[in-house]
Amino acid sequence: MSPLPTARLWVRLTPRGGADRIDGVDGEGQLRVRVRAAPADGEANEALLRLLADELGVSRGSISIERGASGRRKQLALAGVSSHTLVERWPGLRAGEKG
Repeated sequence: MSPLPTARLWVRLTPRGGADRIDGVDGEGQLRVRVRAAPADGEANEALLRLLADELGVSRGSISIERGASGRRKQLALAGVSSHTLVERWPGLRAGEKG
């Protein structure tokens, strides 16, 4: 039995963005995401993780912030999701496997 994949990707988050939505992939291969929540008390990070979990049909607990929790640019790890799945959904995304 092979282990479940864990994909990594970079996200550029815009808090207080007026809506919870994924705007696509930028020229650097990062996923551009905006959320209504403010960055205070980790609310924007939590909104980001919930939004991605809903979009991908995975549990909120399977997504974590590995780097950049206090900045706009964040590296996420998604357990049980392959990088191939992410790139199919968002062409141009630079995603890799954790290993």
